[in-house]
Amino acid sequence: MKHTQTYDGSAGPGEDGATGADGGRLVGSDRVLAVLKELARYPDGAGLDELTRAIGSPKPTVHRALGALRRAGLAGQDARGRYVLGDEFLRMAFAHHEARPDHVRVRPVLEALAHRFGETAHYAVLDGREVVYRAKVDPPTGAVRLTSAIGGRNPAHATAVGKLLLARRSGTRAQVEAWVGASPLERRTPRTLCTAADLHQELRATAERGYACDDQENETGVNCLALPVYATSPTTPSGAVSISALAYRTPLATLVDALDEIRALLGPLGEPHS
Repeated sequence: MKHTQTYDGSAGPGEDGATGADGGRLVGSDRVLAVLKELARYPDGAGLDELTRAIGSPKPTVHRALGALRRAGLAGQDARGRYVLGDEFLRMAFAHHEARPDHVRVRPVLEALAHRFGETAHYAVLDGREVVYRAKVDPPTGAVRLTSAIGGRNPAHATAVGKLLLARRSGTRAQVEAWVGASPLERRTPRTLCTAADLHQELRATAERGYACDDQENETGVNCLALPVYATSPTTPSGAVSISALAYRTPLATLVDALDEIRALLGPLGEPHS
């Protein structure tokens, strides 16, 4: 019989069939991290039974994981007895985020873009097959705003920021096919590019023009234009800035027509240099 590492540090038989993101069985610290990640989905807190169902592990296993997280200050319980992310976790997350030089330098640009266009401005980086949003500024006015969040993720192939950054790394058809791999690309809307051939053609066009577009490919009714940001390297983009606009009030053509103005607002952050 195979043995796995349990939360209390003892060796014991595999307790459940819970699996991780890669399809493998969750063992030891993997289960603790799975509970932590699941807990982050409940800003108002979650009960033990709720977490047990979501994780797919026995209640004693989840309870031990929560105990380990509480001892580390990464989880806690509110007055109702529901589990929440701990203050130490929040302290570490916010301290790390605020210390990132790209986040600090890009924030004024996002504010200027959001004010100028009355739409949401993002700064995002590429992480494998996804983009991660590191900064976001909503427009000062407007009844409708996007639900994106700092730390949130979207498929790279369906977003302007993702396609812009992929165009810098996957120039050839073979590179695009290798990046796509055997897993099918998620179709977020009817306009999402889901084949290696279509994505390669789009990445070539993106590299040639120096900016990327998302024409309602990630979310119906939302289009986007993205430009590179050189916040930490003079030659390699650290990420990309985008304007994500509601198509009915700011069509994609309006953003493209304002490309020179957007570049001017980016200033030196948008230009490679030696």
